Amino acid sequence: MYRKKFMEEAIKLANECFETGNGGPFGAVIVKDGEIVGRGRNTVTADNDPTAHAEVNAIRDACKNLGTFQLSGCEVYASSEPCPMCFGAIYWARPERIFYGASCEAAAEAGFQDTFIYDELGKPIEEYSIKTEQRDGELASKTFQKWKNFDKRIDY
Repeated sequence: MYRKKFMEEAIKLANECFETGNGGPFGAVIVKDGEIVGRGRNTVTADNDPTAHAEVNAIRDACKNLGTFQLSGCEVYASSEPCPMCFGAIYWARPERIFYGASCEAAAEAGFQDTFIYDELGKPIEEYSIKTEQRDGELASKTFQKWKNFDKRIDY
């Protein structure tokens, strides 16, 4: 169930983030059972880490606080529509629901354009703008065979 106070907290984090000079205007919170269990701000420039988006940081915080790698029963509140990387991270975390504020079009108008990634993913690998090649696939795939037979594996 959507609760405006959680979106307001995500937006507050987004504003604090750029006002303090620690990153771009993005914030996110993770909610479980009506309580915030994780918070994240965009810290890309502060951390020199292109993966330090608000949603990823919120997921990391929530997982640490909950002692788990999955966010079952949780909701994600993001100040802006998640980018492709953040959508991937959110889907891997497996929350119940995502709520977002500003659209990706609004983010693009502010200079945060991620449509090039969506465009890139629709192309054949040979046409990617970053040269991408598969090498030693058979050798690398042996790791998956070992994993399938590993008796202490934790599926996720």
